[in-house]
Amino acid sequence: MKVAIQMDPIGSVNIEADSTFRIAEEAQARGHSLFYYLPERLSYQEGRIMARGQTLTVRREQGNHADLGPMEEVDLADFDVVWLRQDPPFDMFYITTTHLLERLSPGTLVVNDPFWVRNFPEKLLVLNFPDLTPPTAIARDLETIKAFRAKHGDVIVKPLYGNGGAGVFRITPEDRNLASLHEMFTGFSREPLIVQKFLPAVSKGDKRVILVDGEPVGAINRVPAEGETRSNMHVGGRPEKVGLTDRDLEICAKIGPLLKERGQIFVGIDVIGDWLTEINVTSPTGIQELERFDGVNIAAKIWEAIEARRA
Repeated sequence: MKVAIQMDPIGSVNIEADSTFRIAEEAQARGHSLFYYLPERLSYQEGRIMARGQTLTVRREQGNHADLGPMEEVDLADFDVVWLRQDPPFDMFYITTTHLLERLSPGTLVVNDPFWVRNFPEKLLVLNFPDLTPPTAIARDLETIKAFRAKHGDVIVKPLYGNGGAGVFRITPEDRNLASLHEMFTGFSREPLIVQKFLPAVSKGDKRVILVDGEPVGAINRVPAEGETRSNMHVGGRPEKVGLTDRDLEICAKIGPLLKERGQIFVGIDVIGDWLTEINVTSPTGIQELERFDGVNIAAKIWEAIEARRA
């Protein structure tokens, strides 16, 4: 198949951890051809969805991991598969790329389906499953946030469309910084905040469960660094081998059919203790760590699902 990958600059990725690199590596091993472009080089031109980029060959050699062809402009309708893989923030630029890529359907398969990526941002899709999630509020109004903290005591506050652990704060009942924090966030952004009851189980890890076409294929546990609330690997979280519990499987059984139906082929959910906190559809990670821990080719499972849909 002809495969195009819309992603952040490939030269700076960590080939031992980056899921997009692993997806590209597996595609190449399966005989698919690769084309790489940056999201800012995506365009709509007189009815066609175009991209300026380069052919791509990857190898597992950090610093020399990508061979790129000459810059050229292509019509993405000529491709079998387009990967939507740039990292958030989930802002208007990101949303615009989903509108453009959506126009490639049904001739070209975009992974994950951009219509539902746009409508399923990670911290909002969980609202469909209130029985699976900790107490949650989404608000910009300070009094609403204060009332939620008064009710639940120890809470986590974070920007609704953030990622990678950026801007995540734990506010205890004794903390006097909530108003100041609210002032800071609302001063530079119009987006609401999401507030959730703090889950002490996070000290034992924040589990990332990978689902492929709605089915769980494994998990890794991300343990926060000493003195840190956040477990994201971007900020020092340590990945550990972990199995799927009955509760994990229950969560996946409830959300999996919706993900499959809406074309979310590669998804990473976050589970703390018994509670679902995020459903990551924009640019989930964790493939390489899971493959090393479990010895299972997760990238192959993803491509098998894609190939089946194309067939």
